[in-house]
Amino acid sequence: MADTRPDPIRPTDDEARALARRLLQEARHGALGVIEPESRGPLVTRVAVGWDGAAPLVLVSTLAMHTRALLADPACSLLVGEPGPKGDPLTHPRLSLQARAGHADKASCRDAWLALHPKTTLYYDFADFLLLRLEPMVGHLNGGFGRAFRLTPGDLREPSCPA
Repeated sequence: MADTRPDPIRPTDDEARALARRLLQEARHGALGVIEPESRGPLVTRVAVGWDGAAPLVLVSTLAMHTRALLADPACSLLVGEPGPKGDPLTHPRLSLQARAGHADKASCRDAWLALHPKTTLYYDFADFLLLRLEPMVGHLNGGFGRAFRLTPGDLREPSCPA
């Protein structure tokens, strides 16, 4: 029997694009999902997040299980968006990205990262820490009750960002 329910995904508009970019700009941490290489099962962890105008950045240690998982398989997901102080947490906007992790230029991003996360000054330059860029493949925005959108990498990119 065919599913006759209407598609809950709305057409992506400028308001949805702006909300998704705002969630990424304001994110200081997020939930990173990876595939654990030995079991091939999902693994989720909290990571510090930055934003370069086109993609999220994460600072991770090669000693961490999630980093080893990303180095074995760069497919990942990132959830950003925090519930407000009142109301049902599921009515607050959030963005889930499906992405691929790749190396970012840690040296050139240093000042911007440390301005956003000053406490990471203690370990940013440690050899075991990598800065990874999560190249979005698709975004899933839940802008609140009844406001679901699918976004492309272009939808997420800042208007002035060429890449």
